[in-house]
Amino acid sequence: MKKVSVSFTLNGDPVTADVPVTWTLLKTLREYFELTGAKEGCGVGECGACTVLVDGKAVNSCLYPIPEVEGRSVTTIEGIAEKDGTLHPIQKAFLENNGVQCGFCTSGMIMSAKALLDQNPDPSEEDIRKSIAGNFCRCTGYVQIVESIQMAAKLKE
Repeated sequence: MKKVSVSFTLNGDPVTADVPVTWTLLKTLREYFELTGAKEGCGVGECGACTVLVDGKAVNSCLYPIPEVEGRSVTTIEGIAEKDGTLHPIQKAFLENNGVQCGFCTSGMIMSAKALLDQNPDPSEEDIRKSIAGNFCRCTGYVQIVESIQMAAKLKE
């Protein structure tokens, strides 16, 4: 199988991956870099479990062709906490508001919330709901997730 060499920034560090040209960003993150925070839920970009940031924008990594990541900056759930392990305010808010239940969707929800709050530090509830519209949760009914993002916005102030 034909391979491609791709260089990009991953969670703040320059990296290069030599992977099959048919691999997605998700497959590369999970299998090459062993970063398993982004999950494959549906594999067709409908559930949001695979959400990561590429150049600050939330993307479905299960659909993102690995050659397209060349020269870009990728942030995963593993890259948002401080190096000393201090949780990001969004992570803290999800824990404090019970925005986490089974946890399968959590990394994607947090990454979508981070993309929103980086662009709009004081979002309305409607803004929050729009930003997570591509993330599917089967457990919470979204109330705790929305409350978590609202709290995170206040924590970032």
